[in-house]
Amino acid sequence: MEKGKIVALEDRIPKLKEQRRRKANRRLVLLLILFFTMIVVIAYSQSPLSHVKTITIKGNGVYSAEEVVSQSGLSNNTNIWKIKKEEIVSKIQRLSEIKKAEIKIRWPNTVIIFIKEHKRIAYLKQGNKFFPIMDNGKIIKNREANKIPVNSPILLDFKEGGALNQMVKDLENLPSEISNSISEIHYTPKKTDPYHISLFMNDGFEVSATLRSFSEKMMYYPSIISQLDPNKKGIIDLEVGSYFKAFESEVEEKKVEQD
Repeated sequence: MEKGKIVALEDRIPKLKEQRRRKANRRLVLLLILFFTMIVVIAYSQSPLSHVKTITIKGNGVYSAEEVVSQSGLSNNTNIWKIKKEEIVSKIQRLSEIKKAEIKIRWPNTVIIFIKEHKRIAYLKQGNKFFPIMDNGKIIKNREANKIPVNSPILLDFKEGGALNQMVKDLENLPSEISNSISEIHYTPKKTDPYHISLFMNDGFEVSATLRSFSEKMMYYPSIISQLDPNKKGIIDLEVGSYFKAFESEVEEKKVEQD
């Protein structure tokens, strides 16, 4: 070997010691950082600083924020580390008009609850009381409405079950300009048709129909009334074909076309 490339052992020892010292220092610093981080985390988790400070509710319309929070069981004494999302979601979704709930935690101490409510399709009238009917066919008896939206159809004599489920589905499928023109829908089953209904329209006409073809045939309602005298009210029969019968004692029957 060339003489210039030979390094004496006594020259290498100080450098090795320095390298080891630096490595030891780095390890010590890392351990200290981890130790103090653990101390901070433990102290935070055990202190009031880890309690929920803010609870935000988004997407609620029927239920107030206070009602949702009360149902969730969350409070300012809740430790944010101990929140069980699935358990809270399950509690919130027990509310009759809640379709879906989602929980998000924003550190250090904020909880956000996202709500999706069932849609109110119509109202069931029983006596002088009005109960919301939801998009899943459920009648909400514990949330009686004192005032109902002007454009919401009122249903009478319906009960939860197949007929009401079909009615809700059909109303959802109708364009708003048609569903908004309906004042009342009476469930009037016949021996020959357990799905027969009678509608009273805001324009003064009455409609006799069956849920078997209701949404399909009601699509033609604007076209049908355009062919009739607006001053001569009567019954539009949509059960088989489309016929009009005036209310006058001298019955006038007219077949109307579905354009």
